[in-house]
Amino acid sequence: MGFTDLLDQVGGFGRYQWIHVILISLPGLMTASQNLLNNFVSGIPVHHCKPATNQTLHDLGRIYQVDEQQLLKVFIPPDPSGNRLDRCRRYVEPQWQMLSLNMSLNASELQTEGCVDGWIFDQSEFSATTVSEWDLVCSLRPLKQMIQTIYMGGVLTGAIVFGGLSDRFGRKSVLIWSYLQLAVLGCSSALSPSYTAYCIFRFLSGMALSGIILNGVSLKVEWIPTKTRTVVGTLTSFFFTFGQMILAGLAYWLRDWRKLQLVVCAPQFLFFTYSWWYAESARWLVLNRRSEEALKGLHRVARINRRPEVINKLTLEVLHSHMSKEIESSHSSFTAFDLLKTRRIRRISICLTAVWFSTSFAYYGLAMDLQKFGVSIYLMQIIFGAVDIPAKFLALGMLSYLGRRVTQVSCLFLSAIIIFANIFVPTDMQSLRTTLACLGKAFTSASFTTVYLYTGELYPTVIRQTGMGFVSTMARIGSMAAPAVLILDEVFPALPSMVYGGAAVLASGFACFLPETLNKPLPDTIKDVEENRSEGSCGSHLKEGVALKEGVVSPDDWDVVTKEGVALKGLNEKEGSGLSAL
Repeated sequence: MGFTDLLDQVGGFGRYQWIHVILISLPGLMTASQNLLNNFVSGIPVHHCKPATNQTLHDLGRIYQVDEQQLLKVFIPPDPSGNRLDRCRRYVEPQWQMLSLNMSLNASELQTEGCVDGWIFDQSEFSATTVSEWDLVCSLRPLKQMIQTIYMGGVLTGAIVFGGLSDRFGRKSVLIWSYLQLAVLGCSSALSPSYTAYCIFRFLSGMALSGIILNGVSLKVEWIPTKTRTVVGTLTSFFFTFGQMILAGLAYWLRDWRKLQLVVCAPQFLFFTYSWWYAESARWLVLNRRSEEALKGLHRVARINRRPEVINKLTLEVLHSHMSKEIESSHSSFTAFDLLKTRRIRRISICLTAVWFSTSFAYYGLAMDLQKFGVSIYLMQIIFGAVDIPAKFLALGMLSYLGRRVTQVSCLFLSAIIIFANIFVPTDMQSLRTTLACLGKAFTSASFTTVYLYTGELYPTVIRQTGMGFVSTMARIGSMAAPAVLILDEVFPALPSMVYGGAAVLASGFACFLPETLNKPLPDTIKDVEENRSEGSCGSHLKEGVALKEGVVSPDDWDVVTKEGVALKGLNEKEGSGLSAL
């Protein structure tokens, strides 16, 4: 017996669960936008130095009978490629002779200077961004990438802070607070008077996002029966996929970073308002000696699921008898040291660290640099969101027939090959570059899905929460490092792609040393893992098709799950994987 039996008695996946899952999943339409918001809020418009003249280009063009584009050549030199105007330099003295059709000059020999009077930004793609407002270009360009790194630092911090708070104060109360924090601070960031203030607000918004995803996942899973988690998890993960496409539509419609920031964060007030309807996790309440409240919650669920006959039968004694194993297992405690204490667990932890870091590193390296493909950034965002749909089904098929290890190695290696291939594609071949980028993101997305499931099957029950927390922390570090690496294109344009692809190749090698878990029972103790010798090799796998008992989550959801993992405290793993169907 276990808590799953109690859920079956009060209606299984009934009307309450339908409402509960939908309401918790709806914020995914907006929270998914937070991780990728910097693509549009801090988009880099086409720009050049303000000309060294006291007259406007319009007036000068009328005087000299030339259009403004021709007139700009008098003030702005061409960039090293010669295909466009330099974005960071201007002539010290206007070169009026360039207006003569018969005059040819070597522009490289003329004296230039930086943009001492500021920049002029083109408004055809973005009407206003943080870049154009605070001049985050040329020597200040790294500050643009720093915004995303600071935000991801907030995600990491929030995961640690809200993970501990949810253990102490419950999933519901911390989730409600996180909605309010993201709503208030997210909207406040739209009013930021300075770059520093905006970074602070984004850091705090990242913390709130961690609280929403972490506690939303926990609260959702704890009220869902094991047998329905696969379907529910697969369907709800698409909220995040659709959220990425919604972001592209909103950004295209608004074009202004302050308006977009406000529209993306304001719906959190609605989620905060109806979140009071949620029922606190009965599991958490029992394990924290609040059984009476847990019993009231179960009675409420029974009423909504139209099972009134269960209310009189479900007493405190029945509740405690069903959850005796959860209560007993909660008395044991393990630390992060146990992840490195024994040989096989140590090898698993080291390999998973490389896989999680590299997967997140490559994913956000692709997703956070949409402007480099020469295609409309709005179209690229829609395509990048839509490609996650077949990627999820691809991962499910490969996991079922090829096994976990082969799937993990293949997805990482193929993503690396595609990233490397895009280095050699000329910039004018936009269609091919876009296609390769989409394939690369698809394989990194499939790698996300695989490693999430794989990790839960590799770690034993007694340290599964600790293990998930450790490796997911490595992933968040990868997501923080990814935007910073983009700055390397100033040194050599292909260098960021080489770093992303190299990390994926290295991780695929580490994945070869992980044991296969397809169609094998979940280990409960460290001893179970150490005594399992049937590792096989990188190329070996089971070919028998099996129905996956576990579900999948989106990268945005996964990226902020912390030590709670999804193996919730006290969950009886023998009834079904605690990592399934989020």
